[in-house]
Amino acid sequence: MNNIYQLIPGKIAENKNLVLATVIGTHGSTPQKHGNSALFNSKGLIAGTVGGGVMEGKIQLIAQKLIKTKKSGIYHFNLDHDISFRQDAICGGEATILVDASMAVHSAVFEQIIESLQNRLKGVLVTITKGAMETEVKIARYWVTSATKNNLPEHYKNLISRDLKGLLSSFDPEGFINKELVTGEDNDSILALLEPLFPSAQLIIAGAGHIGRALAHIGKLLDFEVTVIDDRIEYANKTNIPDADYLIVDDIGKAIQNLKKNPDTYIVIVTRGHDDDAKALKPCINSEAAYVGMIGSKSKIGKMHLNFVQKRWATEEQWSAIHAPIGLDINSKTVEEIAISIAAELVLERNRLKVRLL
Repeated sequence: MNNIYQLIPGKIAENKNLVLATVIGTHGSTPQKHGNSALFNSKGLIAGTVGGGVMEGKIQLIAQKLIKTKKSGIYHFNLDHDISFRQDAICGGEATILVDASMAVHSAVFEQIIESLQNRLKGVLVTITKGAMETEVKIARYWVTSATKNNLPEHYKNLISRDLKGLLSSFDPEGFINKELVTGEDNDSILALLEPLFPSAQLIIAGAGHIGRALAHIGKLLDFEVTVIDDRIEYANKTNIPDADYLIVDDIGKAIQNLKKNPDTYIVIVTRGHDDDAKALKPCINSEAAYVGMIGSKSKIGKMHLNFVQKRWATEEQWSAIHAPIGLDINSKTVEEIAISIAAELVLERNRLKVRLL
């Protein structure tokens, strides 16, 4: 899980002087889209991004100022300057950024987000802002899921219930909503920001050898929750594979059999031999996994294909769903290149799945 909100409780424990900047509105071409966030402390950027470059530099200066004043604000940036304006962005768009200097106040909400995502439960972070732009803005945050109670005030719930229902039933991680609510009695602008958050897709790697280790590292960078399985403890350990979220030392076939395979599960089989490959593959046939791929030469894959069909472990249709040989064809030779080719195919399938589910 690589969501920036999940980093916040730990960072608050280290240093309460934190500021979170979030892109809440865009128009035209911008370096980042709505929902992108960056976390700052008094020394500067510590996680995430709101676009980098000049705009992020300006946000950093604002964040360092707000750390001292403890006042949050909403800031508007015009990125449509001529190229002769060397100190400004020239993307051609506009961006609106919420800068929250009250992070410690919302720490319980971020803890709820962590708990839900660890339990593979998606939800919507609801942020209510009240106030004018670039002046003091009041911020309240709420975490809403379909399975847990929330303390969202009833008057807000009534105004955004349809939007919440839509986001909770959607599979679109980019379904950020910025909705202006009724103006307050004091004429302050009230915004509801609704941001869906999903647990990271699960990457299960059968085999803790060189390719498994390299793929675990790349998979973590690509925001997968990484599980590595091997029956050799000298391979399946944190020293050998530091990037794995979970390590399972057990018979590979048995371990994969026992794991729940969801529509956001991606299984990569890169064991040390044909027999282990077959044991790992059998429990994956006709499962709900989004992706199953197995390494091997065309000759090896052909023999396994024939064996699985003859022994009725898989139908021709079920076998056709297996990515074998695994990976995109980039003429890879080294371990790292092979891992990159597999990772590229994982990203391709993950993005295709998002499109199919929308």
